[in-house]
Amino acid sequence: MYLLGEQPAYADALINRLQTIPGHLLAQLSPSGPTLEVAATDDVGASLPGDQIFVLETGSLHGCVNDRPLFYLHEGDLIGLRQDRDMPRLRLCSDNPVTLRPYRRSEVFQHIFADEQRLESFLEYLTGQTALLSDAVARLKQPEFRSTNGFQRVARGEVLISQGDEADHVFVIIEGHAEAFVDGVKVGDVPKDEIFGAMAVFTSERRNASVIASEPSTVMLIPKDQFLTLTQSNPKIAHSLIESMARRIDHLNKQIIQLSKSANVA
Repeated sequence: MYLLGEQPAYADALINRLQTIPGHLLAQLSPSGPTLEVAATDDVGASLPGDQIFVLETGSLHGCVNDRPLFYLHEGDLIGLRQDRDMPRLRLCSDNPVTLRPYRRSEVFQHIFADEQRLESFLEYLTGQTALLSDAVARLKQPEFRSTNGFQRVARGEVLISQGDEADHVFVIIEGHAEAFVDGVKVGDVPKDEIFGAMAVFTSERRNASVIASEPSTVMLIPKDQFLTLTQSNPKIAHSLIESMARRIDHLNKQIIQLSKSANVA
């Protein structure tokens, strides 16, 4: 997916990374049939079966929201993933013929959920596409009514999350690095590609730690409602996130035990 018109320069790294994910997700999975050739159309989705997911093999498709072209898809992009129900209807159109490689939807998800790495890559792909689409939809609004969804560029020392705040977003560091603090004491690092802030979103509790950029960084923001919709429609993704958070908690517990032993020795 590429946004039409002016787009944030720091979105390039995310877009380039997302383009590599579909090939990894569908590796070793056989297509459900021969490649489809679709003539120029103003609504590709209207002619495609709902039980399949497609890879765009050749050509490009324009994505229109509220009849306004905002982005385009090109070779390697996935077509047919479920849209967020809270987003405006997305219409894909093309001025030229395109070819699509079909995969049965149920087989795609079984294939993805059978492997933890594929599942994590799928989560990255969905959250990345959601952020890009949110950025595109924001362009439909007048500047004074635009939300803070999408991407933010932050300076070193800028606070991304404040301990005690309400949880209204989940974050992903696209470029850069941050550190987590509890009561002013550093408790961990937040590296590039790390999803953070999800625990408070799941529990509806206030933030239990502050996160501060340790270098100039680009952060992707995913609104709470969109993130919860994503995990509710894909329970195994939520399960994978919970496992990841459990591993982090276990790591922190081990650090606390080690620090306690060191204090007792001293």
